Amino acid sequence: MTNSRQKNQSFTEETSPSQPRLKVIKLSKGITENFKNAIKKFNVQSIEYKPFLRFHIANTLNELAHNKLGSLLLDNLHNRSTGAILLECEGTSDEDTKSEDFIDFNILLSTAVSHLIGMPNLDSMSGKFYARFSVKNDDNSDSYLRQAHRRMELHNDGTYVQEKTDWVLMQKIIESNVEGGESLLLHLDDWTDLQKFYEHPLAKENLQWGSPSSKNVDYKTTHPIFLDEDEDGKPMMSYIDQFVEPKNMEQGLYLFELGESLENESATYSVKLNEGSMLIINNYFWLHGRDKFTANKNLHRELLRQRGVFN
Repeated sequence: MTNSRQKNQSFTEETSPSQPRLKVIKLSKGITENFKNAIKKFNVQSIEYKPFLRFHIANTLNELAHNKLGSLLLDNLHNRSTGAILLECEGTSDEDTKSEDFIDFNILLSTAVSHLIGMPNLDSMSGKFYARFSVKNDDNSDSYLRQAHRRMELHNDGTYVQEKTDWVLMQKIIESNVEGGESLLLHLDDWTDLQKFYEHPLAKENLQWGSPSSKNVDYKTTHPIFLDEDEDGKPMMSYIDQFVEPKNMEQGLYLFELGESLENESATYSVKLNEGSMLIINNYFWLHGRDKFTANKNLHRELLRQRGVFN
């Protein structure tokens, strides 16, 4: 498939050659450097302590992009046929990725991007509007999030909280000694068995959802697997296998069969992220996961996550 490409002084947009639904937006080296210079008096602590600064740096980035980046992000994320963006910066060297300044800059950059598309929810795991977490060779946590040697199954975020979770931003901050661990994506409309499970009697039945202690959410919530339809009458989904709590055999078997179908879906797409790059997806159109890593005692990847509601 031929890539579509939009030219702009500050960024380019193209369609991924291997996944037509995924849009690849690359910020030019020029806009990256200009943004870095424009926000150099701010640091990570300042945007944590002063929420209005998050909107200021978002506006700064958008102005440098001729006030076109924010609308482009939102148009893609609202579009049912796409709804997923890989955002990268051009001109980043291997030397850049080894510096502490690189990490701080990328937290600021992802914050600017998230505040162009909406308002991040409080992440209860971190107590902030974003969460940082590491994946290492050894892990004793109470969920699959940090476990390197198994596939993290396809899911939607925000299933166990009461807030809406319209979008998810996932950024790779740093990594070393990593082989494998690619991000996995599946668009709901590409799932072969969608109609089978969407038309099932349990599709709209309220189920109970909880979470382990590490998530710092002390309540349970209820909602169906398939939420209200989008504006075109198509299904939206909110599902994760780890945190749904079936109450009877019928629910348990429906969930088992649904999970087996998702994990065997051939339309699942694998994408490798460079350090500093980020995936942004419509959480109700896309399921995401992570492939397993190859064992290495020095394996280390640090990730940043933000998720929230649209403007």
